[in-house]
Amino acid sequence: MTRVAGIDCGTNSIRLLVADVHPETGDLIELDRRMTIVRLGQGVDRTGRLAPEALERTFAACRAYAEVIEELGAERIRFVATSASRDAENRDEFVNGVVEILGVEPEVITGDQEAEFSFTGATGELHGTETYLVVDIGGGSTEFVTGNKHVEAARSVDIGCVRLTERHVRHDPPTAEEADAIRADVRAALDLAAETVPIGTAGTLVGLAGSVTTVAAIALGLPEYDSEKIHHARISAAQVAEVTDRLLASTHDERAAIPVIHPGRVDVIIAGALVLREIVERTGAREVVVSEHDILDGIALSVA
Repeated sequence: MTRVAGIDCGTNSIRLLVADVHPETGDLIELDRRMTIVRLGQGVDRTGRLAPEALERTFAACRAYAEVIEELGAERIRFVATSASRDAENRDEFVNGVVEILGVEPEVITGDQEAEFSFTGATGELHGTETYLVVDIGGGSTEFVTGNKHVEAARSVDIGCVRLTERHVRHDPPTAEEADAIRADVRAALDLAAETVPIGTAGTLVGLAGSVTTVAAIALGLPEYDSEKIHHARISAAQVAEVTDRLLASTHDERAAIPVIHPGRVDVIIAGALVLREIVERTGAREVVVSEHDILDGIALSVA
């Protein structure tokens, strides 16, 4: 077994996984998994730059992760940066800061690479013979990947819960016009994704990342976030619609009072739920298989 550390730095959160991985079988024993909301993508859609305060939040999380990595003795580290740092003019500031703290250069991967890591992480434990459509709803982008044991088609599109919230939401709760504007962006992005990925033909829809797991936790009526109960839960299309409608009618304080919503996700979960609902409706899926394993697991496997 090889002890590795994988870090996924996205638009809304930065996450760490330290695990022992068998390089031949792909078996993974999780030692530490954690997530910090840093909102690295704050304002990027509008300004094209990473904000100083967003960089400092991210660097603070990196310092904490460096301590965990050293304590557990990971032999190799891979740091993958996604949508926000792809889009930013001043990404060199981000890269230099990470190198200084962790001693490893972040790889600003393409959307297609992001999709491949997500697929590998999400489907490693699924052993069906049908084709999977893996959907990773992030803060700045959403990845669509189809395949079974291997990726057959992938596409990343620029819709995510942070990007869409910043672009369209000015009221709390959002007005009908604001919700419609989000839906219109999602539908246009789905048209783009469908040019590359046959999104309506997969046998199983697998949903990843915080927007999906939060909707699932609400649908399951959990009193607190429980990753074991959420992992591989099956949430019906009707439940997705019901939770989205509930969130659309709720104020910030009402959402903050729902114990399974992370405080850093309260202001963006409506857009995330709308993205998921539009995907479910476009694909005609009867349910979503929710996975807690995602791009982070794919990164860790790739290191080994």
